[in-house]
Amino acid sequence: MAHCLAPLVREPQRRYGLWNVRTGQPVATTVVAAFESSSRRQGLLGREGLGPGEALILAPCSTIHTAFMRFPLDLVFLDRTGRVLKTSSGVRPWRVRVSWRAFAVVELASGSLERSGTTPDDVVELRTIV
Repeated sequence: MAHCLAPLVREPQRRYGLWNVRTGQPVATTVVAAFESSSRRQGLLGREGLGPGEALILAPCSTIHTAFMRFPLDLVFLDRTGRVLKTSSGVRPWRVRVSWRAFAVVELASGSLERSGTTPDDVVELRTIV
């Protein structure tokens, strides 16, 4: 079954951004994929933060923790079609967030959701950045 992140799987060498279809605003202008078990486990551990417009997409994934993190995150839980199931803003270290029906989680710098206007039931899509 195809999913909204298929372009990242087919052509991982390309540069992608993530756009909110309803608002037309970018959610992230640089997307990094964590699709293997080892990269999902590593996540953002050891990083000092996310740059402006940067996102890490973990898939398959429905639960994240922020143990050992050094900075707060905004989170977007997606279904396979790219529909936003749940969002969480400013999630501080040592927290857990879950959306049982989620296929993927997008981790963003705190404040990203407000800037893009992303809310549950929005749809996001990958776009190639040239």
